[in-house]
Amino acid sequence: MRKFSEYLSTLFGIGYFPKAPGTAGTLFAATVYFVLPNHWFYGWQNSTLALIAILIGSIISVFFISKAEEELGHDNGKIVIDEFWGYFIAVLFLPKTLTVIITAFILFRIFDILKPEPVNVLQKLPKGWGVMADDIMAGIYANIVLQIVIRLIPKN
Repeated sequence: MRKFSEYLSTLFGIGYFPKAPGTAGTLFAATVYFVLPNHWFYGWQNSTLALIAILIGSIISVFFISKAEEELGHDNGKIVIDEFWGYFIAVLFLPKTLTVIITAFILFRIFDILKPEPVNVLQKLPKGWGVMADDIMAGIYANIVLQIVIRLIPKN
C-alpha cells in the first residue's frame, strides 16, 4: 500500500522530476485541465460539481500523502498531487481560456512558493493535511486574483 501511495502522491512519478517537481506537477494539472471537456467547468452547476469532486479528491489524497510520507518524509518535494488539486482550485469558476490557464499556472506557483499567510501556517498541519491545505489555499489566492482581474479588464 505504501508504494501505491507513493506512486499516486508523486503523480505517477512526476514528482521525481529532477528540477522543480512542484512546477512539473502543476504543469501536468494544467495539461489535464486543458484537455478535459469544457462543459465540465461551464456554468454554476457544473462548476459546483467540479468543486465537490476536487474536494473529495483532495481529501482522499491526504490519506495517500500521509502513507507516502512514511517512506519519503514529511512534505517531501516529490509529493506533488497537492499541486494537482491546488491548480484545479485556481481555475475553478473561471472561463476556460488559454490566458486563464497560463495565468492561473503562474499565480498558483507564485503563491505556492512564497506561501503568504495563512498558506505558511496551513503547511504546519499534521501529516498529509498540511501538505494539501497549503496548496488548496495557494489555489484559492490565485483564483481570487484572477476573479478580480477578469472583472477589471474591459471586454472588447
